[in-house]
Amino acid sequence: MGRSADVQRKTKETDVRCRIDLDGTGRVEVSTGVGFLDHMLELLGRHGLLDLAVSARGDTQVDLHHTVEDVGIVLGQAVQKAIGERKGIRRFGFASTPMDEALVQVSLDCSGRGRAETGGRIPKGAPLSPSLVEGFLSAFAQNAGLTLHVDVRRGRDAHHVIEAVFKGLAGALREAVAPDPREGGVPSTKGAI
Repeated sequence: MGRSADVQRKTKETDVRCRIDLDGTGRVEVSTGVGFLDHMLELLGRHGLLDLAVSARGDTQVDLHHTVEDVGIVLGQAVQKAIGERKGIRRFGFASTPMDEALVQVSLDCSGRGRAETGGRIPKGAPLSPSLVEGFLSAFAQNAGLTLHVDVRRGRDAHHVIEAVFKGLAGALREAVAPDPREGGVPSTKGAI
């Protein structure tokens, strides 16, 4: 089906490149300069069975914000390009993901209308602040054309909560973009997404 894409974005603050294959085996090569983000992207690729290569250089000496957000933008653009016209996909994906004491539920719709909503509380204390995680999710969803809901049900350890978020995103995305053998067209009553 050719469900792969290669996207690059270069600004004065960052230089980000992403290659993705939605029908991969979970091979991941990531180097963003933000170790915790690398770990989360590895989880996304492995559990989403995406072949994923992400490289980024950013002004991390200033802040992590530009790099984290721009990786979300480029990854979202790559997913959008790889999905294409959205023909023959399941469209919706859901995951309820535990990580020790944490529990996160993720719901995703390949709607073409990009937005992210986060409910519950991501605790402070991980190398990525809650606002950076939410910024990444928002940038990713907007640029991928996904409606994304992330509900943090419980969790005290920030690392566990954020890890459950990314594993849940991986599972929901994997389900939503999976080919549906019964769907010959675009899964919408409008006939287009």
